[in-house]
Amino acid sequence: MAARIDLTLDCADAGLLAAFWKTALGYVDEPPPAPFRTREEWLAQFDLPEDDSEDDGAWLCDPEGAGPRLCILKVPEPKTAKNRLHIDVRVPGHGSPAERWARIRAESARLVEAGGTVLEEFDGHHVVMADPEGNEFCVAAAPAGR
Repeated sequence: MAARIDLTLDCADAGLLAAFWKTALGYVDEPPPAPFRTREEWLAQFDLPEDDSEDDGAWLCDPEGAGPRLCILKVPEPKTAKNRLHIDVRVPGHGSPAERWARIRAESARLVEAGGTVLEEFDGHHVVMADPEGNEFCVAAAPAGR
């Protein structure tokens, strides 16, 4: 059986990145683990310093349960180099290469409106982008049959 994975992004502003990635991936806020009713109640069990707050993290999930959970955690140090791991946002749909490229460009434009930045386009194949805090990701076509 394959292991399930979570992806974790370090950040300066968890709310900003959570809003962006919910838009980019269609994810939702993950409910707190049972038996906790709120995320604050869950965090209280860890006896964190008083200056830590619920604004220091966000937990997102695929509402259909297919994709990995995304944890967004505030850290004190800034991003200093290129990501060693990045997310590929796959745009669904079939059609000709030109039609798939048009969907990739349209999704990239939508993500720019949400706060992303286009870093480089590889014509007809994929677009390299950055989220609002500079984390690189790609927008590309989904594999055939998906």
